[in-house]
Amino acid sequence: MLRPGFYMLDRIKAFLSAPQSDERRRFDDLEIAVAALLVRAATTDAEFGREEREAIRRIVAETFSLSPVDIDRLIAVAEGEEAETMDLFRWAQAIKRAYDEDKRIALIEKMWEVVYADGVLDDFEANLLRRVAGLIYVPDRESGQARQRVLARLGIEPRQ
Repeated sequence: MLRPGFYMLDRIKAFLSAPQSDERRRFDDLEIAVAALLVRAATTDAEFGREEREAIRRIVAETFSLSPVDIDRLIAVAEGEEAETMDLFRWAQAIKRAYDEDKRIALIEKMWEVVYADGVLDDFEANLLRRVAGLIYVPDRESGQARQRVLARLGIEPRQ
């Protein structure tokens, strides 16, 4: 069985052993925006647990063609961005420029996956999803359907 800090030590080792600045992969605005929104979804309830972190890693791996080391780097960059930026507008702009409606709906569905990774929807998380959906022009109906797909996939009964 792995010790709780083991995963973090692996990330630190990977970061320190990676090629230095000029050889490091640079992330584009879209990659940072998507990862930062996923991190914001995970941290909105003040609990950034293992389940949420694993969901973000899986989603980033499925969304972008990155190595495991680059996935960790992108998430670290996104965590830094998320900690510094209260405004969602910059990220929303990058997403609106790059994604058509279907991809924006898919992003909202991915955010629902992150907030439900721990099995609980916090009011702050629900509010964040409503705000992001509005900023990236995903209608409430489409966001609600994305939420229902995630609940069904995860086997979670919706609250009435």
